[in-house]
Amino acid sequence: MPGPSTRPAWSAAAAALAERDAVLAGLHDRHGPPRLPKGPAAQQRFEALASSIAYQQLAGRAAATIWGRVVDAVGRPFTPEAVLDAGPDALRAAGLSGAKTAALLDLALKVHDGTVRLDRIGRLDDDAVVEHLTVVRGIGPWTAHMFLLFDLRRIDVWPVGDYGVRAGLARAHGWDAVPTEKEMRSLGDPYAPYRSVVAWWCWREVDTVTPST
Repeated sequence: MPGPSTRPAWSAAAAALAERDAVLAGLHDRHGPPRLPKGPAAQQRFEALASSIAYQQLAGRAAATIWGRVVDAVGRPFTPEAVLDAGPDALRAAGLSGAKTAALLDLALKVHDGTVRLDRIGRLDDDAVVEHLTVVRGIGPWTAHMFLLFDLRRIDVWPVGDYGVRAGLARAHGWDAVPTEKEMRSLGDPYAPYRSVVAWWCWREVDTVTPST
């Protein structure tokens, strides 16, 4: 996969945000516009979403090790059918928890039977993508937001449930307390329609490992 790069639209969005206030200008100066690797092709979205499940609530290095074992257990190509064929015992042996194993199998089943259409999901608006994905067991708003931002490259995603974004916003503003998920909803309003850019800056502020790093 090509290395991280910046799309013109994201550069323009970052520049526009930097003109709004001193905090955003400082974030732009420190981190520049977001640099993201090219998003996966439609046929690779299943694997990208599956990896997001594996990475939930784990440090980057530990998650990467487990994910590598999962890929080895399932084999290539990494498809819903291959995951179903591998079965729960192989996924658990690779290091996935029981909950993540159930989530990955449910994702594979729903993509296989057409309940979730990853080939067409790019045509949906952001809210519809979240609604479509969260029918899968174990996929909540955070995973859906990561998929929107890093896989579909939507530019106005505000993952209020992500601690790295919340902590990074607090650090950028010099706040003593990290805002709550509820508080984050309104705090993101001034950054629309480019909230993904601010989220990326917040991750950089606290050096959080994300799907782009």
